[in-house]
Amino acid sequence: MKTSALRVDPDRPFRWRDHDPADRCGFENRADAEKQLAADVAKMIELQDVFFADARYGLLIIIQGVDAAGKDGIVKHVMSGLNPMGVNVYSFRAPSAEERAHDYLWRSSRLLPPRGRIAIFNRSYYEEVLVCRVHPEFIDAERLPPNYLGPTLWRQRFEQMVDYERYLVHQGITVLKFFLHLSREEQLERLLERIHDPDKNWKFSPSDLETPQHWHKYRDAYDEVLLHTSSHHAPWYVIPADRKWVARLAVANIVVDHLKKLDLQYPKMRAPDLERLAQAKTYIEGEMALHGAKVSS
Repeated sequence: MKTSALRVDPDRPFRWRDHDPADRCGFENRADAEKQLAADVAKMIELQDVFFADARYGLLIIIQGVDAAGKDGIVKHVMSGLNPMGVNVYSFRAPSAEERAHDYLWRSSRLLPPRGRIAIFNRSYYEEVLVCRVHPEFIDAERLPPNYLGPTLWRQRFEQMVDYERYLVHQGITVLKFFLHLSREEQLERLLERIHDPDKNWKFSPSDLETPQHWHKYRDAYDEVLLHTSSHHAPWYVIPADRKWVARLAVANIVVDHLKKLDLQYPKMRAPDLERLAQAKTYIEGEMALHGAKVSS
């Protein structure tokens, strides 16, 4: 069963606040949804094997959302079964001094997936038009030329990100962007749980209060990002996140769907390769027979 996560249409007006963060995406029964998630994860593992061997495409998965939206849980529960040799997960924190000395896409570009591999960005370069928009002092720390600053800064960055992702797609890198749509009430409950549960105290940071304190500013910033950077080649998917099991199922379903659409196939062996395989087979079987080992059919 397909989930009904929202694909942001770049040709239509959009406000994420108009959509229900508690939507069940067509599933009333959590047990059935978790069975579907297990099936999707198993299919993802199967497809990743061909994806890795094919080595013609890359996959970039971007996960954005406010604190406690469930970004880490998506990585843990949806991506944990993948072959770690073909997946890299990167968490984007505040830029280092070295990163601030470069253009804002520099640290992301260094981490793009090679062909046959998957890169997961837990937060991403979109922080440059989210956190930096709510806190302009972070832009000041980037020491940009004065003529770059001004009212057109954000629109320029939106256009740059759309162009950047178009370039990636033209290079064979599929870009999947997920916004975990969490309500303010659910966020506060999850943050409070981190305080009440001793086993989760380590997750809480005073910076976690920064988003709820500036909720309306972040809401407006996300509206702008989703509206101006969802494109036909790299759309945003708005994932209802008030129920973690719904969010995980929706993300898994979309990843599987996109992997299925790729022309994935195992490499075809050429005549010289087949000849070397035949020679290797003859040698190995001879060695096994010499030492009394049974040769399987």
